Amino acid sequence: MRRSEFWVAVDDEFGPHGRVLTRDLTLLALGGVTAEQALDRGFAPREVWLALARENDVPPERWHGVGQREPKRAR
Repeated sequence: MRRSEFWVAVDDEFGPHGRVLTRDLTLLALGGVTAEQALDRGFAPREVWLALARENDVPPERWHGVGQREPKRAR
C-alpha cells in the first residue's frame, strides 16, 4: 500500500471524519501515536491502515479497502 492508497482507504471508509481520526486518534498498536505521526515516523502505510481499521472496528472484509478483495498471495 502506498501512502496515496492509504488516504483513499481512509476517505472511503470514514468519509469526512477520516482525516480527523488520522490526526487525533492515538493507535495503541503503534505505540500510542496517531496515524499521521506513524506515517511521518516511517511506519508502512499498510501497517498504519490496519491499526486504524482495527481500532475503529472496521470489519476484516474491508481491511483491504471498501469494495476491494484481499490480494492473492504469491505461491
